[in-house]
Amino acid sequence: MASAHGFASGREQRFQQIDRLIKSHSLSGSESLCKLLRYLAEHSLDHPGVALKEYQIATEVLGRSGGFDPQSDSAVRVQAGRLRMKLAEYYAHEGREDPIIVELPKGSYSLTFHERTPGGQLPAGLTFEKEKENGKAAGRDSNRGWAVAVGALSVLLFASLVTSAVLWSGRSRSQAVAKERVPPAYQIFWSRFATAPQPPWVIFSNANFVGRPQTNMRYFNPSTDSREAILDHYTGVGEVLAIHELDRVFGVLNRQLRVKRGALFSLDDVRNNDLIFIGSPAENLTLLEIPGTQEFVFQKVTSGPRKGDVKVINVHPAAGESQDFMASPSSQLVNEDYAIIGLKSGLDSAHSMLILAGTTTVGTQAAAEYVCREDSLTELLQRLGVSKAGEIKPFEALLRVKVTHGVPVLTDLVAVRKGGS
Repeated sequence: MASAHGFASGREQRFQQIDRLIKSHSLSGSESLCKLLRYLAEHSLDHPGVALKEYQIATEVLGRSGGFDPQSDSAVRVQAGRLRMKLAEYYAHEGREDPIIVELPKGSYSLTFHERTPGGQLPAGLTFEKEKENGKAAGRDSNRGWAVAVGALSVLLFASLVTSAVLWSGRSRSQAVAKERVPPAYQIFWSRFATAPQPPWVIFSNANFVGRPQTNMRYFNPSTDSREAILDHYTGVGEVLAIHELDRVFGVLNRQLRVKRGALFSLDDVRNNDLIFIGSPAENLTLLEIPGTQEFVFQKVTSGPRKGDVKVINVHPAAGESQDFMASPSSQLVNEDYAIIGLKSGLDSAHSMLILAGTTTVGTQAAAEYVCREDSLTELLQRLGVSKAGEIKPFEALLRVKVTHGVPVLTDLVAVRKGGS
């Protein structure tokens, strides 16, 4: 029987298991992996349900500088992959009889702790990792070092092929991806979109600009600018990374996505498809044409020193909640943002719409990451009281996002509203 994060009971036993792993033959020769394992264990047990960011791990464990960029530096992902391999190696040999099994699920930086099932079987995720890393080779006990080396090269080659397919050929589904463990949180939250006959459309923002990059671009002003001067083929970094995260999740679900920029969106798309909107109405203007969120609403500031900035209005604040939420001033570097996650029924009740939007492009990225990471998605489902795929109903959620060097590093769930259409 598994207990996610092991915070309900047996906390001391779980730390003892971490100590056993660190002293094991598999991990004793790697100080960096031991340090990472200890850090992940402390965070998972002391802060259950709080997702870790690559930035935090890079700066607090790997010694990277404050300018660390997870998009260009894969150090955290590489170390996490090595740790998964070492855990699989340990439980295949030294830890065959251990009562507690520690796993680092893919797509997450939080450890899970499992009590060994009767018969001594490993969880499905660890079993799959072990088979991959050792190449299912005969005689692995007598030649473990070679098997692990071959497995490591296989994993790296596999990751390279998948990455190339995602970025350059629209993600060709491989048998290995199809067999990847699908986290229960994915199955529950994405059930509306993953079981539909047609893949959902992802509608990403591409705001109307005038001017040119060389001569200072700015938002189109309908009262003063000619529509002939509009540039509508730019989008934010957050939108691009949001689509990448969604593509990864749908790859795990063995499903496709269709992507369309907002300028090409039509009302026929609303009536006939499931839709995922990326970007706030300030950027994704198509959201202005359909019924949007009702409890947490984007609104442009019309006067005062923050005139022109976008804020989130809490329409029905609960006791102790603020009514207005504003990101860092647009004249300053963004260090805080707010974002909305909204699940709604489509104009045709047979379809669904999901809105992932921040007041800035960084907030939009954080909203997408929140519903694409197992830990944070589990937290959201718990707040919604949902444990089965058929139970997910329309809701709206407000997120607070801490930002460092243009990267969302910590996202908190501020408020949730259930119900609506």
